[in-house]
Amino acid sequence: MEKYHQKESPLRIIPLGGQEEVGRNMTVFEYEKDIVILDMGIQFPEEDMLGIDYIIPSVSYLKGKEKNIRAVIFSHGHLDHIGAAPLLLPKLGYPPVVGRDLTIAMIKKRMEDFEKNSAKRLNVIRINSVNDRFNFGKFRIGFFEIEHSIMDAIGVIINTPPGTIIHPGDWTMEKNPVNGEPLTYHHLAKLPKPKILMLESLGAINTSPKIISEKEMYANLEKLISQAKGKIIIGTFASQIKRINYLLEYAKRIGKKVALDGYSMKMNVEIAKELGYIKVGGGTIIPINSINKYPEEKVIIICTGAQGEGNAVLSRIVSDNHKFVKIRKNDTIVFSSSVIPGNERTIQRLKDGLYRKCDNVVHSDIMDVHISGHSNADSIKKMIKQIQPDFFLPVYANHYILKEAAKLAAGINYPEKNIFVLDNGSIIEFHNKTAEVLNKKIDTGYVFVDGLGIGDIGEVVLRDRQTLAKDGMFVIITTIDRQTGKVHGSPDIISRGFVYLRESKELLRQTRKKVVSIVDRAAGSGGAVNWTYVKEEIRDKVGEFLYQQTQRRPMVLPVVIEV
Repeated sequence: MEKYHQKESPLRIIPLGGQEEVGRNMTVFEYEKDIVILDMGIQFPEEDMLGIDYIIPSVSYLKGKEKNIRAVIFSHGHLDHIGAAPLLLPKLGYPPVVGRDLTIAMIKKRMEDFEKNSAKRLNVIRINSVNDRFNFGKFRIGFFEIEHSIMDAIGVIINTPPGTIIHPGDWTMEKNPVNGEPLTYHHLAKLPKPKILMLESLGAINTSPKIISEKEMYANLEKLISQAKGKIIIGTFASQIKRINYLLEYAKRIGKKVALDGYSMKMNVEIAKELGYIKVGGGTIIPINSINKYPEEKVIIICTGAQGEGNAVLSRIVSDNHKFVKIRKNDTIVFSSSVIPGNERTIQRLKDGLYRKCDNVVHSDIMDVHISGHSNADSIKKMIKQIQPDFFLPVYANHYILKEAAKLAAGINYPEKNIFVLDNGSIIEFHNKTAEVLNKKIDTGYVFVDGLGIGDIGEVVLRDRQTLAKDGMFVIITTIDRQTGKVHGSPDIISRGFVYLRESKELLRQTRKKVVSIVDRAAGSGGAVNWTYVKEEIRDKVGEFLYQQTQRRPMVLPVVIEV
């Protein structure tokens, strides 16, 4: 790439997500009036985010700047990098979308699932080769090959007058790939200075020196498949197209049949077949409802659900709710996947259920049947040494992991003054070969997606859900005489998730008495009554009383009816 020689405006890098969590990856690059965006991912909800489907980045910073967005580049097709595209691309006026074939096909499919015919509105620029170069305003974009756990992943080079950004997206350093030589990154050291390495650092806390190679993993899977006495069920990620293709080809070679199950699994394989990435077809792949037509030892089922998702295939199999698959003692179940952070408990329950039903459950604690798409600590150090960046920005992980990545760099004598661990919303400017994090941040608050609602669930609603889940709700229905301000009869009480009414009669009697007393004091004098004040008094005083009696604080909902 050519070097620029001109008076420089600052290059701004602003992460909208991915600096404080695993997921929601999205970064804004801004130079003069040009903007380029990398990735638009989702974050899966945490345990206390009740009812939330997923979280997307806030794009409030880009409001009014939509016309300056020259392109959105997608590094690969995992949901934490493309999942928010159907929601954010329309909001930003459909800027040009840049990516490799499988990535673009997955974005299109996700858009169609979200809104029919919306994919037709995409302005697609395909990356046909790592040698492709694009100019987007003052940005010059190039690419480089990387290893990751999904096909068509690509590293991105963003060249501007103040500096050259090198961003591999998610990556790993495969020591012994099945096809071709291991990738190295020495050639990136020759890019124009100053070089800014933004390195996905999720593996910074993986200090194990052992890296499982593809050859070792496939040899283990082949051994399990060839020796299986019953059917073999392999749970893996639907995005593992390369692995699925390898298993299909091996099954064809040894004369076994493969049934695919799970919506995303079948969808991704169809996309891969259309692109020519999977060529195995008729005769080897059979419908899931045909598995009982073949001897069990001739059947392989490749399915989703290895994360223990409630309605996914493996969970339905273990709970005997699958129409066509029944587990037998001599079957073999293989977890060819890693544990996504936050799913540990659900996966453990799934494993417990499978172990009860089957004598041959295999996962990575027992045999190397999965390789991660992420690096380890040693690979991060190698990457830094090979590229020799002038600035190092660890990205795409929790804050503590990013800090550990910074320590790894310092441990190989990388200058600490050139390491920057950013927060979501941080603004870092590069200017005249110097870098400065500004003392202001932009809004990167959570935008929750719940059903069809986008951003209509805020912190208040979420806090109410947490209260309901923790201490339940307590509804008090009080009928009041409009003329006298006195309570008619006895207040009705509905309790959900707080106390069992039949066994709490004394508490209810005292609560009713308290409500009558509150209303008498607040409205008993007759005349105009501020019913909002009366309801607030009931809510506060009854809430306080219930806490004193039970040490629990349910959501108190007073209903006042005038007659």
